[in-house]
Amino acid sequence: MGKGRLEAFSDGVIAIIITIMVLELKVPHETSLPALWLIYPVFISYVLSFIYTGIYWNNHHHLLHAVQKINGPVLWANLHLLFWLSLIPFATGWMGENHFAEVPVALYGVVLMMAGIAYYILSSTLIKLHGADSALAKAVGNDFKGKISVVGYALAIPLSFVSRWIGLGLYVAVAIMWLIPDRRIEKVLGS
Repeated sequence: MGKGRLEAFSDGVIAIIITIMVLELKVPHETSLPALWLIYPVFISYVLSFIYTGIYWNNHHHLLHAVQKINGPVLWANLHLLFWLSLIPFATGWMGENHFAEVPVALYGVVLMMAGIAYYILSSTLIKLHGADSALAKAVGNDFKGKISVVGYALAIPLSFVSRWIGLGLYVAVAIMWLIPDRRIEKVLGS
């Protein structure tokens, strides 16, 4: 089956996720700068989650661009990824509203880790469908960035209980790693 509906559905869900996150930003009732300062954790949480959602949207787009077809297992793997991404607004809101308390920061990491695992499952399912010698398989390779991301989240979760700032720092570090453009798929498809 074709991939068009899967792409459109996924784009719509991701757009809704971003919309839900921005709607959680509540405007201060005062007009002073200190009033803005009171909501900085909510805003920082939003920015980090917006970046993560954008990273997933971008990589999902590239992943689907490299394939010609999908099947039932791909549909379920994609829904699995969208499920974890749909929890980002909840985890973001809880973390921001509670000023980066340890448990919400750890839960945020659980959601990110599960989204990373779900993305790996989706890419593996697509590679299985298209074959080990496909352009997608060559582009993904050993997926070092994907694996190191999950390890980073797995470390950040327990470290969040030692220091929430260590956990947050690891989440930011992983996001920065993904902001450096990953041109594997573009390179393989361009050649």
